[in-house]
Amino acid sequence: MIELMDTTLRDGEQTAGVSFNVSEKLAIAELLLEELRVDRIEVASARVSKGEEKAFAQICTWAASNGYLDRVEALGFVDDGISVDWIASCGGKVMNILAKGSLRHLQMQLRKTPQEHFDDIRRVIAQAAARGIKCNLYLEDWSNGIVDSPDYVFEMMDALQDSGIVRFMLPDTLGVLDPWKTEALCRKMRTRYPSLHFDFHAHNDYDLAVANTLAAVRAGMNAVHTTVNGLGERCGNAPLASIVAAIHDQTEERTHIDEARLSHVCNYVASISGIRIPGNKPVVGENVFTQSAGIHADGDSKGNLYVNALLPQRFGRERSYALGKTSGKANIVKNLDKLGISLSPEQVKLVTQRVVELGDKKETVTAEDLPFIIADVLKGGNVTQKDNIHIVNYSLQLAKGMKPVAVVKIKIHGKEYEAVSSGDGQYDAFMKALWRIYESLGMTHPVLADYQVSIPPGGRSDALVQTTITWNTDGGHFKTRGIDSDQTEAAIKATVKMLNIIDNITI
Repeated sequence: MIELMDTTLRDGEQTAGVSFNVSEKLAIAELLLEELRVDRIEVASARVSKGEEKAFAQICTWAASNGYLDRVEALGFVDDGISVDWIASCGGKVMNILAKGSLRHLQMQLRKTPQEHFDDIRRVIAQAAARGIKCNLYLEDWSNGIVDSPDYVFEMMDALQDSGIVRFMLPDTLGVLDPWKTEALCRKMRTRYPSLHFDFHAHNDYDLAVANTLAAVRAGMNAVHTTVNGLGERCGNAPLASIVAAIHDQTEERTHIDEARLSHVCNYVASISGIRIPGNKPVVGENVFTQSAGIHADGDSKGNLYVNALLPQRFGRERSYALGKTSGKANIVKNLDKLGISLSPEQVKLVTQRVVELGDKKETVTAEDLPFIIADVLKGGNVTQKDNIHIVNYSLQLAKGMKPVAVVKIKIHGKEYEAVSSGDGQYDAFMKALWRIYESLGMTHPVLADYQVSIPPGGRSDALVQTTITWNTDGGHFKTRGIDSDQTEAAIKATVKMLNIIDNITI
């Protein structure tokens, strides 16, 4: 069983522009330990700030009351006990000492001899033990040190292996390793010190963090370090979801991680960090279980020919089939099946042609767009989707120092309704007026979950705006898109699409 130590709340928070507040840190700690079942978490750096101190203390209090305190760690320094006092005052029980793992770092940064550094480390370990704190040791810049100054690395290990250190942690601090070097160097440490516990800590400067971590596992490392979504300084660290999937599928090892909860935790961290998950991010990206080519959809219908071990169900996801210029009839049929719409072979052919045409124009086509494409192509033929809801008129008023006001008139199944409301923005005012109408009619409605606006790169002020809105319903979530030169109008078009979708579901 491979141990996972996640350092999102310490190393991951070094991502440019990312700073978690106290409640956010506590929430992430709870998710990592209770929901994902991560073995250990590194949550703070000693002496950084008052906010860091408060967050660490709250996490320790929660962890102590739930039996997790020995799994919560903080980075400390060789500073003659100052870090030890800081960690102890917060209730911490595990300190990860940052030591110099290369002779170059030792000489140029500390300007001390190896023996002086080792004596300083032993003194910190003794001070920690006196406060009931266990110590792990980071060999900072180990990946360079083991290549450029191996004698120094081994001298440090020999001097400290019986000092009470629980885990020796080997970081590729500058992300300079490749998988072949990683495996060879980690195996060298494992072979020379077979009874010691080793962690490997990867950085992603060459986009090799996952591969290097997998190589470290194969070399016999006892634990590896990750961050949620690969957050971290420069190019980040090894992403938790990718590491879990790779270990489970590419080695004979296992972890304690609950794969089904990975997407939820990764999306939560993305939302509060402000660092969005790329659509093609393995395991948790929006598009990673989406087939685009028609031949792939056809193959999936004939024996799952394009399916690998990364089944979406493992991660609480489901497979989907994109619509665009590479779509074939198989893509269309799978999306129609999901929507519960049945068409004749000739109708499917016509719809496929239209989807391909739209794809050639680089327009985004979604499954939710299909009913409207069908209605347009077949001119009201044998199709269940109908456009029963129209915005008759609306007025948006904006004045300095006053909340925007919207007047909305809508036609639902031939009857007109009107409402007025203010809001925090023009679209918010529009939506509040709209929902007043729906609530007066006793009609339920989805909840807006996400709102994204995109324009072409280098777009002018009159460029088209695409607004993509994600809606949450009792049955899950779906997206609608609107395109217009005005952002609010684009959002309203996306909203009208949503209204007709839910109307056709309920009638």
